[in-house]
Amino acid sequence: MTNPPSGRVVLRPAAERGPTNVGWLDSRHTFSFGGYRDPDHMGFGPLRVLNDDRVAPGGGFAEHGHRDMEILSWVVEGGLAHRDSMGSESVLRPGTAQLMSAGSGVRHSEYNASDAEPVRFLQVWIEPDHRGGEPRYGELKTDPAARRGKLVKIAAPPTESDDWGALPIAQDARVWVGDFDSGESVDHPIRKDHDAWVQVVTGSAVVQAQPMQEGDGLAITGAASVSIGGASGCQVLLFDLARG
Repeated sequence: MTNPPSGRVVLRPAAERGPTNVGWLDSRHTFSFGGYRDPDHMGFGPLRVLNDDRVAPGGGFAEHGHRDMEILSWVVEGGLAHRDSMGSESVLRPGTAQLMSAGSGVRHSEYNASDAEPVRFLQVWIEPDHRGGEPRYGELKTDPAARRGKLVKIAAPPTESDDWGALPIAQDARVWVGDFDSGESVDHPIRKDHDAWVQVVTGSAVVQAQPMQEGDGLAITGAASVSIGGASGCQVLLFDLARG
């Protein structure tokens, strides 16, 4: 997606995302990915991939490589088993963010940790502000009470990540998560010369007066702040991204 002109909001409906279904994987791609190619939806600023992945019991991504990409995973349901060439090995549960800075190169695998229950997670790729460097890995478990009616920062540039307990990301970008019930809302400032993307993970919301459902995304350009409210119980991810 080419960023819309300043001062506009553009809805990316869930039903219009690109599909991949190979039995063990049922995925929806907000932007072009794999076999799904749409020249009108190639990314939003440095945000290049936003996949909503559901992996069947026993299924998963075999070991594969990445480089020069910031890869963020947000677990929604089930357990995601991760292993990588840096020696990291973990099972990620709902409410956990994982950030892998691929740097000069890393290999990893991701599998459903259960033989009985599916796992759902959002896989996000953000272009770094430089190439190469040592790969890094981190996890952040968020508190449901802290997310209630508020936004919690889960990723930020290294210069400010320690102040928030957020995961350090090699880009002028911040990622927030929040849970909102009906009647709960927040008006969140957006940094100067940045644009925003809001993704509804679960439930329904109203963002910048735009009604949104699970899986919908909203591109927001030229706004000083973003208004988010729960229409019914919802979870959202907010991306505050440097304009490129």
